[in-house]
Amino acid sequence: MTARPLLHATGLKVNYGATTALRSASIDVAPGELVAVMGASGSGKSTLLHCLAGLVRPNTGGVEFDGTDLFTLDDAGRSELRLRRMGMVFQFGELVPELSLVENIALPLWLLDGERKAAQDRACDMLEQFDIADQGHKRPGEVSGGQMQRAAVARALVHRPSVVFADEPTGALDTANAQIVMESLVGQARQQGAAVVLVTHESRLASYCDRDVVVRNGVAGSAFDTDPAVIDVDGEVTTQ
Repeated sequence: MTARPLLHATGLKVNYGATTALRSASIDVAPGELVAVMGASGSGKSTLLHCLAGLVRPNTGGVEFDGTDLFTLDDAGRSELRLRRMGMVFQFGELVPELSLVENIALPLWLLDGERKAAQDRACDMLEQFDIADQGHKRPGEVSGGQMQRAAVARALVHRPSVVFADEPTGALDTANAQIVMESLVGQARQQGAAVVLVTHESRLASYCDRDVVVRNGVAGSAFDTDPAVIDVDGEVTTQ
């Protein structure tokens, strides 16, 4: 018996005015699976991620998260689901500049249950796991880009989510720091059993994942174990 996917999206179409960002995108992500979503700039890969996270409502098509149709929930319901079961990492971290690193990491737990001591202890543990314990008292503007991004990944994982959505999480980093951040993200996600949906245009980063999905002209197709990789034929994604 095949296990139910954690994420199941079918026929996603998203229009921004006259521009079609997605036109027929479908994807399944299994529990604990690491999936790289690849494609050129403007291909629709970030829009796909935002639909999967319930941040963008598609014009047509649907997204199920662990059996729940995301878009039958109201905005508050989707926000609650994201807070409890999803983590987010963006290219520039998006940490709260007025808070220290440990406070930024603890923030999801504070919002969930308000237990500040337990949240602080868990955040300190994550600082240790990401090898930035000595930076925990500093604010984001007082640490390096690599340290800041490790804190952002730690924040995404601190509440033990079912899935982490990472949108170009190393795009602002040099090669050495990008490797550290990816190894931290992948290692902690696998340890916790969390799925990861990673948007990237770099095959080097995609190699950390279990499977690749390529988005071209707003259509998603599998590029995993194919030779050659995805071919775009009249706007449709096929494999050979």
